[in-house]
Amino acid sequence: MSDANVRIPEEAKDRLAAIAAAEGLSLRAYLARLAETLLTPAERAERAQKALAALRDWNGYAPTAAEELDLDAELNRRLAQAAGQ
Repeated sequence: MSDANVRIPEEAKDRLAAIAAAEGLSLRAYLARLAETLLTPAERAERAQKALAALRDWNGYAPTAAEELDLDAELNRRLAQAAGQ
């Protein structure tokens, strides 16, 4: 695997290096692991579609776009409440 240089603020690099060190990893290994575990927007959308299809097949769950917006708003409200906002 070839390496690449990425320009980020020094403070961000130092923070990531400290996080990596706390986990017993080099910054290079930590960033490689991070890249393997995060999903791209397209991957997240694909997983969401598969999850909705599985729910629909399993129990008929098929919210409308308006219902999804309402559910998202309720989730955001609860997350804000849990965060003390």
